[in-house]
Amino acid sequence: MRTLLNVAPLHRSSVGFDRMFDLLEAAATRGQGTENYPPFDSIKLADDQYRISMAVAGFGEGDLDIAVQSNWLTVTGERGAETEGEYLHRGIATRPFQRRFELAEHMQVVGARLADGLLSIDLKREVPEAMKPRRISIESSGNAKERVQALLDEAAA
Repeated sequence: MRTLLNVAPLHRSSVGFDRMFDLLEAAATRGQGTENYPPFDSIKLADDQYRISMAVAGFGEGDLDIAVQSNWLTVTGERGAETEGEYLHRGIATRPFQRRFELAEHMQVVGARLADGLLSIDLKREVPEAMKPRRISIESSGNAKERVQALLDEAAA
């Protein structure tokens, strides 16, 4: 039996997190039969640096495509022509795939490499300067009027 995630208590004490709550509810209601191929690891390297390592044995650089659109990272793989000979046993899965990862705000893909059958995609959170916290000084009412007037004069110049 599956229960839905109740985020109502969180709504009472937060503002502007609607998108995050929607993501949590969507994750809780996703079906269990989701595709698990190819397997991957999600690794946190530092506070703002991450890596996705995906097992793509049998795929070459030309068989893989990595794309970022909006907040979605999509990795697609499709093998070209088959190798010579008749397979007596086929144990290495090389079927076409598409893996999608939803990225948090301000996440950027900074690089990708293929080595030893692992595709590694490096990600970094780059928060714009305008979005970073800044300290606001508190001034007395007399100083505040002078400061506002100085800012208005500077803007008019």
